[in-house]
Amino acid sequence: MEIISCHAARFCYVVNFRGSKLPIAKEKGCFSVVIEPGFASSRYSHLYSLRLKRPGQCRPSTAVCSLNRYEHVVNSSVLSETYYSNVLDGEKGVSSLTDISQSTPKVSIPSLPDEDNGDDVAPISSCFWEWRPKLNVHYKTSGSGNVDSPPILFLPGFGVGSFHYDKQLKDLGRDYRAWALDFLGQGMSLPHEDPTLRSKDGNKYMLAGQNDPWGFGDESETWAKELVYSVDLWKDQVQSFVEEVIKEPVYIVGNSLGGFVALYFAACNPEMVKGVTLLNATPFWGFIPNPERSPRLSRLFPWAGTFPLPSGVRKLIEVLWQKISDPRSIAEILKQVYADHSTDVDEVFCRIIKTTQHPAAAASFASIMFAPRGQLSFKEALYRCQMNNIPICLTYGKEDPWVMPIFGLWVKKQVPDAPYYEISPAGHCPHDEVPEVVNFLLRGWIKNLESDGSVVLPLLDDPKNADYGVTKDLEFSRQGSIKSVRVHFHGSKFSVWNWLSSQFKPLFKSMEYLVSRGVEDVSA
Repeated sequence: MEIISCHAARFCYVVNFRGSKLPIAKEKGCFSVVIEPGFASSRYSHLYSLRLKRPGQCRPSTAVCSLNRYEHVVNSSVLSETYYSNVLDGEKGVSSLTDISQSTPKVSIPSLPDEDNGDDVAPISSCFWEWRPKLNVHYKTSGSGNVDSPPILFLPGFGVGSFHYDKQLKDLGRDYRAWALDFLGQGMSLPHEDPTLRSKDGNKYMLAGQNDPWGFGDESETWAKELVYSVDLWKDQVQSFVEEVIKEPVYIVGNSLGGFVALYFAACNPEMVKGVTLLNATPFWGFIPNPERSPRLSRLFPWAGTFPLPSGVRKLIEVLWQKISDPRSIAEILKQVYADHSTDVDEVFCRIIKTTQHPAAAASFASIMFAPRGQLSFKEALYRCQMNNIPICLTYGKEDPWVMPIFGLWVKKQVPDAPYYEISPAGHCPHDEVPEVVNFLLRGWIKNLESDGSVVLPLLDDPKNADYGVTKDLEFSRQGSIKSVRVHFHGSKFSVWNWLSSQFKPLFKSMEYLVSRGVEDVSA
């Protein structure tokens, strides 16, 4: 007996009645559950005569959304968000599973503004700010006219830059003053000249595919003698940017590495932060021990990201950089971190490629990889923020292959009162993959804080949900079609055990229903 039940958009469950065992195999987004003879009672052997049609012949009663990425399913419409459906022995509607699934509430949210259709879009300005001599920082800004609105600062992940937040600047810049920063050594904040001096005989260190790479000289320039592209440098960079450019406390939003830096900055400068939003924040950064925290251990590492690069590191980087900067490698990484492969990442791809072609890119990458860890760990920074009552919001893409949900759940456990929104389908960069959802949640969270709680948090219609959580499907328009994304809000009484139970509950309910239906059919 084969039954296709459609639930949660992420999976379809294929249940085959063949006997007593219940091995579960996950393959390309599908679960197969096999029940061998003897399961519960020998009378289930009569179920051999029952057969459901295969996925290509299954039609859900109502399709909320489908994902193009599951093209291996003959008919992707089986991937329904809310409803179950089956076809029994060629008769449609003979048996339905909808009664075992509670319908998830749907909420319509605004789509992104489309300037081609005449929508009001906040114009973005690209600027440079000289932080220190020879260290020019690139940033983007929008919404400068919103003088009475709170400011928001966006921090990017590793390997990208301020361009990764264009969808936030164009949209949120209509209501707030917004900035997006390029970390030094990344994006367009790479140096404008070689941080090292060449040897007097004119010999140059060359990397394959580059004519004149910077940072591979014999001696560092005066302005670059202490330069290391580390998390401590970026924390100081953000601090100076807020002090000198924004000039008032900010809401700070960080993705991946940017989330680490955002929390680190907030922990060290609580008076400069109104709140922190973590978007799939990485909970660790750096491999080399910090010399101030572990002076003896750090001595075992002869180089800590300074310029120039040692000869041994140059050879290593020459090999690594050819692989990392290869467009095929970059395309494969983007394929991993975006859960919905229908997302247009052409602009992101082109901007990353352009950065890798900068003469300082290879040496900057080496400095980042060999830079020491921060003086504070992620856990310590989180604890300091908690002690200083800094509001924290957690917004995580559920299908992230790198910063998996367990990391976000760990943060939630440490800060139980922090709202935690789990988005599916969404990967490592939810702000770029589902910007409509992230922008909606950011707006609502900021309004909640600015109103001292008189405006409820996003998705919470009932105050009780703040304790126990709620799940809703957020629907929005994109390129003429309606998309649906499921968001689960975890309340303050969240527990990891309850979360794990919820992941398997749909499957268990399906099996329980099928077994009960089998008993009724046999009795008849």
